[in-house]
Amino acid sequence: MKKILLFNPKSAERKYRVPNSVLQIAASIDHLAEWVIVDGNREADVFLTIRQYLLSGEFGYIGFTVMPGPQLKQAAPLAKKIKQEFPGIRMIWGGYFSSNQYTAVLNSGYVDFVVNGPGDHAFPALVNALEKGEPYEMIHNLIYRNGSEIIKTPKESLFEQEDLADLPYDKLDRLYPMPQYLGKTYLGKKTLAYHSSIGCPFTCSFCAVVPIYEAKWKAKSAEKVYRDVKYIKDKWGADAIEFHDNNFFVSEKRAVDFARLITKENMNWWGMARIDTMSRFSDDSLKTIRDSGCRMIFFGAESGNDAVLKQMDKGGTQSGEQILAFAERLKQFDIIPEYSFVLGTPAPTPEQVMAQIDFDIQFIRRIKAINPKTEIIIYTYSPVPTEGSALFEEAKAKGFRFPETLDDWTNPQWEKFDLRKNPLTPWLSPEMIDKIRNFETVLNGYYPTVSDIRLGDLKRKLVRFVSGLRYKTCFYQYPYEIKLLHRAWQYRQPEIQGF
Repeated sequence: MKKILLFNPKSAERKYRVPNSVLQIAASIDHLAEWVIVDGNREADVFLTIRQYLLSGEFGYIGFTVMPGPQLKQAAPLAKKIKQEFPGIRMIWGGYFSSNQYTAVLNSGYVDFVVNGPGDHAFPALVNALEKGEPYEMIHNLIYRNGSEIIKTPKESLFEQEDLADLPYDKLDRLYPMPQYLGKTYLGKKTLAYHSSIGCPFTCSFCAVVPIYEAKWKAKSAEKVYRDVKYIKDKWGADAIEFHDNNFFVSEKRAVDFARLITKENMNWWGMARIDTMSRFSDDSLKTIRDSGCRMIFFGAESGNDAVLKQMDKGGTQSGEQILAFAERLKQFDIIPEYSFVLGTPAPTPEQVMAQIDFDIQFIRRIKAINPKTEIIIYTYSPVPTEGSALFEEAKAKGFRFPETLDDWTNPQWEKFDLRKNPLTPWLSPEMIDKIRNFETVLNGYYPTVSDIRLGDLKRKLVRFVSGLRYKTCFYQYPYEIKLLHRAWQYRQPEIQGF
């Protein structure tokens, strides 16, 4: 069988993480064929490295994982270049961008297949079928072109994560030494990125996960997660964990079981949750989670406006009052709530859009008054192609359109769109965008994030002093002095650069 090259496009300037997505696929084909991983974060000339592999003539397949933003920026032109020089290579794309924007991907002419969601079964089945010249039309989770028609095969039910093969960390270590994947962060000196589950049981209409997992969630057991983490700790010295699950805390029992297991390892950790889910956790559970080393939890607050939460199809029982109450409750456990907000959702009139923005700015200030340690992350609403979503239909009705080609997607303004910093939405005026950005700048000045480990106490005090009068008087316009300090100190924004 031909060998398989798996490519992880560049996603970070530094503090890159274990390439879990392609490593998961590597695990699924380990019994089937020889493979290599090329990590765009670890290569000075990534095309040269890939080309050297392909010139051997031993490789028949190349798999890309592609997230929107920086990964797409490297992936699209590189894929085109590879296909031009090696037209016989079968190119298979996976990842959120590929699944959500499959028409643009397949219309590019250089991507042969898209894996629509988890590829643990689809990828090896597809490669096996192609290698043997057998039909692949019955393989689930595939999207491909048949002449002028795009074919989507049925989605496979999420499979039990416990049954999947272990990730081949040792083989990855031979390609790229593992210690360099364990970067220094707010959590620790050697922070491991890990996925313990896939999917999410909710249907928020602004979330890119929803079209892929369709409100389903499957997780590894607490014991399995603990064994994996301990292995990496014992072998390579990991001392902290970032759980990149879309929703780590779906199950209170699983979260507490893991917390009890990891406590003795003295590792700090972080994960993502829903406020209405964790607000039902008992005090004992929250204490156990904090005592185990959990220092911060990311929550999608999204808005303090109950009408906007309904518009977003947030689901569950989340409300503005619950968001406030939970921020206050977490103070007693010394867990930092990291609340994200999405400002700029569509409304019938410009005045209503502005009113929603003003409401959430005041709401964020209320949170900070209740629990000043709450981290606030602000996004501008960016539409997600969720079929049947009223919010997405409303965005389209107001004139929003996605790019139709990969070349257009790689334009700088769309890269910023994917980071939810450049909305490109017709209903948001420059005045509205400026208001959001200026408030964010003043807020980050008065309350600099604890996750930026390069900011010493002196810098924090200085930027807080400079921002103080603006924040206290709600004067956010033209915060040039704060921007200057942020630029000079290369202030890190967690929503873009992680910890």
